[in-house]
Amino acid sequence: MSEILKVSNLSAGYDGKPIIQDINFSLETNEILGIVGESGSGKTTLLKAIAQLQGLNAEIMNGGIFFGGKDFKDFSEEEMQRMRGGEIAMIFQNPEASLNPSRKISTQIYETIDAHRNMERTEAYELIKSIFLSVGLKDVDRIMQSYPFELSGGMAQRVAVAMAVLLKPKLILADEPTSALDTTVQKQVIEELMILRDKFETAMVVITHNIGVVGKISDTIAVMYKGRIVEYGPKNEVLSCPKHPYTKSLLRAVPKIGGARPSCLSEAEIEGGLI
Repeated sequence: MSEILKVSNLSAGYDGKPIIQDINFSLETNEILGIVGESGSGKTTLLKAIAQLQGLNAEIMNGGIFFGGKDFKDFSEEEMQRMRGGEIAMIFQNPEASLNPSRKISTQIYETIDAHRNMERTEAYELIKSIFLSVGLKDVDRIMQSYPFELSGGMAQRVAVAMAVLLKPKLILADEPTSALDTTVQKQVIEELMILRDKFETAMVVITHNIGVVGKISDTIAVMYKGRIVEYGPKNEVLSCPKHPYTKSLLRAVPKIGGARPSCLSEAEIEGGLI
């Protein structure tokens, strides 16, 4: 495997105010990094800084983001446009952020392909069909002729996942991709993402507040607290032998069937290193 993404001493935020500070991690081909933390910990700001999508990107104040060994700041806007969707794709928390409700699915998908590939319609359709089947969407023609609001939430999210992997990007950034889904569909989408990762050797950064999701999908885990990564390492190591008080607190807060009521540490205990 080779390194596809490196984040080095990154600080980023909005209007000159840093939200995340001194972020460091790397991601290899075929690796899934799960970033976990409570709301307000800086997870989404980190993903926006990496995505560099117009209207969404966070201001990079210090450090660098390297994709394929090249710093983002050295890419021209034209190069960034080619990368977005082609080499780097994003899955949002709600499919409404990915899909235009006033346009049919077929129109949106063909536009995505046309923007990055020179492909005949028959070839494009076969590609779409194969990807749809990979994410459990069997009624291809009906879905293609549907508007997003005519699909269930789970089906619309699968379409969003299909669009993200359609052009076999090297990196997928997923922002809470299952939080708006019921438990059964959550499990299916997670399993499908893992299958697609193995099939296309795609690296992924998945942010979530759900320890169960991060434990299922990730190879490596980064725990964020107040804009910083406080723990980082292989999934089994972080979950079975956490070192930071905040990680321990997150794990203590997971409900257990027949167990005692979940408890969390106070902010003072976390920052004081008490347990």
